[in-house]
Amino acid sequence: MRIQIKGRNVTVDDELKARVEKRFQKVARQVSEVAPLEFELTEERNPSISEPWIAEATLYVKGKTLRAKAAAANPVTAINRVSDELSRQVKRHRDQRRKRREAHRATPKLA
Repeated sequence: MRIQIKGRNVTVDDELKARVEKRFQKVARQVSEVAPLEFELTEERNPSISEPWIAEATLYVKGKTLRAKAAAANPVTAINRVSDELSRQVKRHRDQRRKRREAHRATPKLA
């Protein structure tokens, strides 16, 4: 999986890149090596917002685009939440594809 990391109002340093890559390893094992993942971390600089850190992830897999978005009080929690949500979506997508393949194989061919 190829990960592209962007930051709005945030500098993307090596620590942030390492944390994102580590959290998305579970997702990377379930998808193709060439599947692109776009990750964006944003800090809203408004004091009235209780959860100013917003993490968004978009994963392009075969036939689908999976998106997840999470907000939190700190960036680490936002990254964790979005990776968990995307992991659930990838698992569901893989299960659906597997069921369709098995159903297709199970149907008898009429001559």
